[in-house]
Amino acid sequence: MSVQSVERALKILTLFSHRQPVLGISELSRLMDLPKGTVHGLTRTLVEHGFLKQDEQTRKYRLGLKIHELGIVLSGTLELNQKAAGPCHQLSRRTSLLSRIGIWDGGSVVITLNTHPNPMPVLPHQVGPRIHAYCSAIGKAILAFLDEQTLNQYLARTPLAAFTPSTITSRKQLIEDLKTARTHGYSVDREEAVQGMGCIGAPIFDRHGTVAGALSLSGPVNQVLGSRAEDLSAEVLSTAAEISRFFGYFPGIMEAGPAFPETGTLD
Repeated sequence: MSVQSVERALKILTLFSHRQPVLGISELSRLMDLPKGTVHGLTRTLVEHGFLKQDEQTRKYRLGLKIHELGIVLSGTLELNQKAAGPCHQLSRRTSLLSRIGIWDGGSVVITLNTHPNPMPVLPHQVGPRIHAYCSAIGKAILAFLDEQTLNQYLARTPLAAFTPSTITSRKQLIEDLKTARTHGYSVDREEAVQGMGCIGAPIFDRHGTVAGALSLSGPVNQVLGSRAEDLSAEVLSTAAEISRFFGYFPGIMEAGPAFPETGTLD
């Protein structure tokens, strides 16, 4: 298979989503701007190798189990997950709340690990979903410690759409929120992504002091950001620091961090 064919095959896989879980040849042809014959050849190869599955009745396609298998392999072998699994499970048990690990990827955060306070009848390794950074505690924990160039690029290209009445849609307000997160060492989601849900997040650093990902604790807003907020924040900070130490991060003095852009030019 040529490099061009590989690129086209990968593009086909990225067209499937929660909103479009099933696609036919005509739809793929239109989305790819390619002849149906070319698309048919690519999908046939993907089906043969398990990356797509074709419905015998509708003749349409959906993602194959090979994708799921690779996701399990990725989640189970990801260094961040391996180092974070134990501390996150303990955090969830201590607080009786959901704990999550996420990594920065292409302008958003991908959840790589979920731990629950009680055993759940689900697979232990689950990658996803991909969530917006600006309205989530786990995302803001990463944004607050990104380098200046990456942060500026993110702020310039990301529309701040409102998901709830509490979502921050002003760049000026978001930058101030990130400054506060950097000062305190943790970020807060005050029902900004999901109505009724509160979250506290903290960054995880690698041995070079670069953000490797973030940890969050989430649950009903009155449980997370109520009378327990101070104690839960301390728990999140302590757990994130523990995972960072597993990466070899032993800070003497915290780095100065990103120089936040002037708010007046972005709002």
